[in-house]
Amino acid sequence: MNVIVHGGAGSTPEDPESRQTVLDEAARTGTATASPVEAVCGAIAVLEESPRFNAGIGGAVQSDGIVRTDAGIMTGRREAGAACSMPSVTHAVDVARAVMEETPHVLLSGVHAVDFAADHGIEVEQDLWSSRTREHWDDLEPPSGGPREQLEWVKDRFGESAEDPDGRDIDGDPKDHDTVGAVASDGEHVAAATSTGGRWLALAGRVGDVPQIGGGFYCTPAGGASATGAGEDIARVTLSRQAVSYLEDGASAQNAADRAIGEFADLTDSTAGVIVCDRAGETGSAYNSELMQTKALTRD
Repeated sequence: MNVIVHGGAGSTPEDPESRQTVLDEAARTGTATASPVEAVCGAIAVLEESPRFNAGIGGAVQSDGIVRTDAGIMTGRREAGAACSMPSVTHAVDVARAVMEETPHVLLSGVHAVDFAADHGIEVEQDLWSSRTREHWDDLEPPSGGPREQLEWVKDRFGESAEDPDGRDIDGDPKDHDTVGAVASDGEHVAAATSTGGRWLALAGRVGDVPQIGGGFYCTPAGGASATGAGEDIARVTLSRQAVSYLEDGASAQNAADRAIGEFADLTDSTAGVIVCDRAGETGSAYNSELMQTKALTRD
């Protein structure tokens, strides 16, 4: 099994070594499985359980003070499933897989997705707050009103990182872009998946690129990709789809990742990263942010 995982594209984290240790564990978990679908789900589950990333436990908080998780998965056969806006669900990728395998649909959302997860044996009603996200949220003064009031507050903060006079980051968060993802191939079949807690200081109910086919994830017989970064722009340019299209044109995995990020940088003012794995198991990654930590691993 060939697996590549990422822990998000963004600023340099406080403790990259510890994060890399978790990514290494995630890759090992993925390569020990029997299929690409199991590989990406197993790898991502490790990352969703770690508060060092913005997925599952420790996910970003929306304007109403609730952590909501999203995920999407796709195979080279173009089977796909996604779930979004789920409060209290750590393993969003398992919900996405269940949507793909158990329903005639592609995407479920909100409390209905949570109910669906519970009916399929996926643990819900979990506390997604970490000590770090709680401390960060408690430093803010979010509005107590409805969506219109929250929107005015969000407009001044979403996607921004302000500093106080002492240089302390007060509105952004180092984990803001730390969406996680994985792509795997056994030499014949391919799967790609991505999971996130969203983006800090987004309007309640906001859904980014992660559960959108072609944005946060994409897969064809040629290979798969998982993207991370500025979700709105990733969705607008369908970053993962573009990376896989280069594989279909005959590019190597690394060249496909490089070209996709190069095009993304030309089209937007935002930062992003993408990992790619082709059908043969060759991997590549690229980003235009300060850092994107990854791990690629092969096990016969």
